[in-house]
Amino acid sequence: MTQFTEQTSRNSAGPQRLRQFSGWAASVGAFALLAGCSASDDVAVDTAVDEMATLSRSVNVNATPDDVWSAIGGFCAVPDWHPAIGSCALDGATPPTRTMVTVDGAATFVELETARDDAAHTYSYSITSSPLPISQYEATIRVDGDGSGLTTITWSGEYRPDEGAEVAMQETLTGIYDAGLGALVARYSE
Repeated sequence: MTQFTEQTSRNSAGPQRLRQFSGWAASVGAFALLAGCSASDDVAVDTAVDEMATLSRSVNVNATPDDVWSAIGGFCAVPDWHPAIGSCALDGATPPTRTMVTVDGAATFVELETARDDAAHTYSYSITSSPLPISQYEATIRVDGDGSGLTTITWSGEYRPDEGAEVAMQETLTGIYDAGLGALVARYSE
């Protein structure tokens, strides 16, 4: 089984939006299981009002940071490494916005790149449109080497879940992160 490092904080706020995402979320959970990952960590929710929730997942792979970054560092490279994403299109603007569609076509995510440092192997983005009942989502993907050929890939995010969706969003986002990171572990263990 893949070993993940997790740091989470779960708090609630905001008006509830009625969204249909449970079928898509179940598909992401299935991808995580197929990749040898588990998104079944206990989730405890603190219901303090107006606080952001955070999530950070990390994995180690046997590859150099440059090799990993060349595979995942492109802002629209996500379909090449995340099993739930079927397509990605860039808008050509600076900074770029990507539109990603899931493999099953059930969900579309529009995300704006908010920061990039190719030398440090990191980029950040925000979700501008998605089927998830969250707002103010900001995330960073970072690749760090230890000098011995082992590389840590970290995907971290901060978001505001809609009221009543705190646990579901923590579980869904953990499944999304685990599915992508698990696929990268499998890729670099071959």
